[in-house]
Amino acid sequence: MAEDTIAERNVLGGPLEPCGTEPMTGFYRDGCCSTGDEDLGRHTICAVVTADFLEHQRSIGNDLATAMPAYRFPGLVPGDRWCVTALNWLRAHEDGHACPVVLASTHERALESVPAEVLSRYAVDVPDDLADL
Repeated sequence: MAEDTIAERNVLGGPLEPCGTEPMTGFYRDGCCSTGDEDLGRHTICAVVTADFLEHQRSIGNDLATAMPAYRFPGLVPGDRWCVTALNWLRAHEDGHACPVVLASTHERALESVPAEVLSRYAVDVPDDLADL
C-alpha cells in the first residue's frame, strides 16, 4: 500500500497532485505518482509522454505502448500522463528523448535520481482536456 498520500510531497514542496486517471496511472493505480517500499522502480515522475519518448523507452526494453492487462496497463499514446520511473526518464533525458513533466504531480523522491534543475527544463502545466493540445 502507498505511503499516506496526505504526507506525500511533490518536487515543488507542495502536496502531491494527481498525475492522470485516463488512463489510471501510478504504481498503485491511484492516479498519483505515489511511492513506497513495494515500488522498487520508483515510478515518481509524472510524464506527458511523446511519440519520441515512447519509442526511446521501447528501444531500451521498456515498451510503454503495448497493453499488458495482467498488470492493469493499457498501453500509452502520445499525450497520456503517466508515472514513469525516475531512472528511465533520466536515461531518456541523457539520450536526448525526454518528455515533458508535470512538477506538481512529480513525487519529491524523484529528486533522489534527477536534479530539480533538469526536471524544471521540461516542466509543463497540462490541462485536464488534452483535446486542446
